Amino acid sequence: MQLIPPFILMLLILSLRISIAAAQCNTGNGGSKFASTIVVDKYGHGNFNSIQSAINSISPNNDKWIKVRINPGVYWEKVIIPKTKPCIVLEGQSRRVTTITFDAHDRTDTSATFTSMADNIVAKGITFKNSYNHQLVEGISSGEPIPRVTQAVAARILGDKSAFFQCGFLGLQDTLWDALGRHYFSMCHIEGADDFIFGSGQSFYENFSINVTAGAFASQMRIGYITAQGRKSSDDPSGFVFKKGTIVGTVKPYLGRAYGPYSRVIFHDTAMYAQVVPEGWFAWNYPGKEENFMYAEVNCIGPGSNTSRRVPWEKKLSFSQLKQFSISSFIDQDGWIGRLP
Repeated sequence: MQLIPPFILMLLILSLRISIAAAQCNTGNGGSKFASTIVVDKYGHGNFNSIQSAINSISPNNDKWIKVRINPGVYWEKVIIPKTKPCIVLEGQSRRVTTITFDAHDRTDTSATFTSMADNIVAKGITFKNSYNHQLVEGISSGEPIPRVTQAVAARILGDKSAFFQCGFLGLQDTLWDALGRHYFSMCHIEGADDFIFGSGQSFYENFSINVTAGAFASQMRIGYITAQGRKSSDDPSGFVFKKGTIVGTVKPYLGRAYGPYSRVIFHDTAMYAQVVPEGWFAWNYPGKEENFMYAEVNCIGPGSNTSRRVPWEKKLSFSQLKQFSISSFIDQDGWIGRLP
């Protein structure tokens, strides 16, 4: 995972603030939720054989919801939704039978299998995977040394008002780049070992499942990091909130480490079955900034939820303070989630 230069970060934040005021997506004619539906089928039984071809066919600056229905299959391709193509719904049959995967890994900012830059993007029932670290192991003979894990992003989300329902995100290092914007994840499964949910998004994860696993790399990665949140200042609205989910896994994880000097992550009503590192949180590159972090656990259960040996700077949130991080207060102030098709 590479740090973003400050001037580039400021440009991204400015772009985000402009996009928040963007027009809403409209429904189709005659009361239909969608203006049109495009079918993708890798076996030739749809309008397109690839997902990217379907996205390319959508007119720029579209202001009506368009559904891209993806039939079951493993789609080996990099998919990019550019900023000029909002109001798209990607719908797979389920995350167990509809997968988008690729193996790029040269740099964090170019390795993502799926990149979404536009506002108002929805995905449902799809697994996004970066297969690079998995493929490395498949070709290794018994007794050969296992190469080192490298950054290999499954999904990079930069647009505002993006929602993911019943999706999967699979990788090992830097799996889900929750980069910028307000995002909602419902009933999603996220897998990895090293900073595998990271970035400066303003995001709410609900009814989630997290698997901290390194697979064949377990001998290299005995300690993992679930989050690396990159909040930069006290007035930066970003942060990750996790509610009503489970954490399992074979790698012993920290709940998070600071990717920014005001890093913010909250777990509440979470069942922590993985063996969380007793300290819970790591300052990483920001020693001396610990009082600026907002790291908290509220009403969590399971063997990993014992907070008796947590770092002293973990925050204790009251009920009223926790309400500031509800869906409606934290990411849905303008009611965009209720307007999704």
